Amino acid sequence: QVQLVESGGGLVQPGGSLRLSCAVSGSIFRINALGWYRQAPGKQRELVALITDGGSTDYADSVKDRFTVSRNNAKNLFLQMNSLKPEDTANYYCYARLSTLSSAWRPQEYWGQGTQVTVSS
Repeated sequence: QVQLVESGGGLVQPGGSLRLSCAVSGSIFRINALGWYRQAPGKQRELVALITDGGSTDYADSVKDRFTVSRNNAKNLFLQMNSLKPEDTANYYCYARLSTLSSAWRPQEYWGQGTQVTVSS
């Protein structure tokens, strides 16, 4: 069973910073990509940042130069968010595309429970 457990959300003033964390666990064969999505009320879920197994990254245009996605050898995923704006307010979801030991031929998508980020003065 694959699990994604998030932490780090909260309330912050505009211009402030937060660091989100996601711990990935389970019988994993291969991780293809890890990332963060967000969804604000009345809006569709959007990609925030993605990091592949090769280390390449992609960012939404709205967060480039402010957010940084990273991972460590323990399969933990991070999102450093700086210069936060009110429009960054959303529920942030940890995302993984991976294959398990029992189904190595079929990568699947997994999601964390979401963590709320609110940027307000």
